[in-house]
Amino acid sequence: MNFNNQYRPGAFGGLPVVTKNIIIINVLFYLLSVALQSSQNIDLNKYLGLHYPSAPDFKPHQFITYLFMHGNIQHIFFNMFGLYIFGQVLEQTWGPKRFLIFYVLTGLGAALAQLVVIYFTSSPVIDAITLVQNNLTRESFENLLSTPQFQSNVSFEFVSLYNDFVNQYNLASQENSPRALSLASQFLLDYKNQYLNSHVIVGASGSLFGLLGGFGMLFPNRMLYLYFLFPIKAKWLVIAYGAIELFSGIRSDAADNVAHFAHLGGLFVGVIIILIWRKDKQHFY
Repeated sequence: MNFNNQYRPGAFGGLPVVTKNIIIINVLFYLLSVALQSSQNIDLNKYLGLHYPSAPDFKPHQFITYLFMHGNIQHIFFNMFGLYIFGQVLEQTWGPKRFLIFYVLTGLGAALAQLVVIYFTSSPVIDAITLVQNNLTRESFENLLSTPQFQSNVSFEFVSLYNDFVNQYNLASQENSPRALSLASQFLLDYKNQYLNSHVIVGASGSLFGLLGGFGMLFPNRMLYLYFLFPIKAKWLVIAYGAIELFSGIRSDAADNVAHFAHLGGLFVGVIIILIWRKDKQHFY
C-alpha cells in the first residue's frame, strides 16, 4: 500500500477559515436550539428549518438557514466530523470563496431534490383534501376520514388535532346541526396546514455528500479508512455511499426520517460542479 496516498486530516486549530467557521456556527445553532427548546419550548426548526414552499411556516431564508440546523447530537456530530475530514482539503485546494460557493450550491441542490420528493409524496394527500374542501358534504368528508392513508396520519402525527375535533363533530352530527360542516371545513384547513408544516428539512448532510463527491472526483485514489479500520479508495467510497442512499431512498418510508434524496441531490450537484469547473480551468484551482 502507498502510505503517501493516504489522507490524514489536520488538527481543528489548523482548519482553514470557512470550514472552521461553518463548524462553529453549526455547533452554536445546535446549542441555541437545545437551550430554547428546554427553557422556552421554542422549536427553532420551525423558523430556520426548510419547509415546503406552500406550507404556512415557509420563509425564503430557510433555503440557507436549514444548513445550520440539526435534529439531534448524532446528526450534528457526524455532519461536522465529515466537514472536518473533507472540508479542509477542499478549501485548501480551491480557496475560501470557491469552497463556500460549492458548499452552498450543494446544499441548495440537496434541498431542491428533497422538495421534489416531498411534492410527489404529499400531493395525493393535499389533492384529496382540496377536492373535499371544494365539494364539502358530510359524506365526502367522512369518506376521506375513513381512507387508510388519512387514518395512518391522524393516528401517528396528528392525533391531538384529530381528537380535539372528533368529539365536537360527532356531537354536532348527532344533532344534525349545520355546525358539523363548519367544524369539518376548519379541521381540513388546520390539518392541511399542519401536514404541510410537518415536512421540515434540516442539516448539512446534503452539502456533506457534495463535499464527499468533490473529494472523490479530485482525489479518486486517495485512501480513506472506513470506520477508522477498513482502507478504501475515495472513488469507491463515493460510489458506495451513492448506491446506498439511492437504495435507502427508494425503500424508505416516512418513519425513516432521513432525507436520502437530499443526500443524493447534494452528491449529484457536487459532481456536476466539479465537471463544469474542470472544463473551465480558471475556475478550477
